Amino acid sequence: MSFNEQQLFLFALGSLIIFLLAGRQLKNPGVHGFYRFFVFVGILALVLLNYPYWFIDPFSPLHILSWILLALSIYFILYSLWLLRRHGGRRERMDMPENFHFENTLYIVDSGLYRYIRHPMYGSLLLLGWGAFFKHPSLPAVILVFGITGFLFAAAGVEEKENRKFFGSGYDDYMRRSKMFIPWLF
Repeated sequence: MSFNEQQLFLFALGSLIIFLLAGRQLKNPGVHGFYRFFVFVGILALVLLNYPYWFIDPFSPLHILSWILLALSIYFILYSLWLLRRHGGRRERMDMPENFHFENTLYIVDSGLYRYIRHPMYGSLLLLGWGAFFKHPSLPAVILVFGITGFLFAAAGVEEKENRKFFGSGYDDYMRRSKMFIPWLF
């Protein structure tokens, strides 16, 4: 990776903020938040690596693909947060003190976007990572985007084990009816 001084400073500052927010998760490699930390740091690095190219030839086919993925990322995160708030309910999870408050739902949300995918917020991060990648594909960007994708699969896998334990067989049924990140694909 070839970062200039400004990019290095922003990466260090952003990583510190992410570290401070994810402190509880980083203490326990057995929870999904541990792997999510590396997703956020990877996306930060990828965005900083490619931001100089974001508006160079913005209507080229790769940039148009990138803009579509970035717009879908915003839609996924906003809509999924709204659905969680509206349909998820709240329940403290003493077995998961590392969770953020909004993650502790009482019910399985299986309407709207959640009807098709179990992890729309991770889907949002996947779209964000690949959208940032397509701004300027390069070897360092390939390494970062595949690392991000791998850590997203790891986070989702751990979270699904947590949800199966918490929600029981209802979550198993939900897993059979839905995809992981992208509707109708995977």
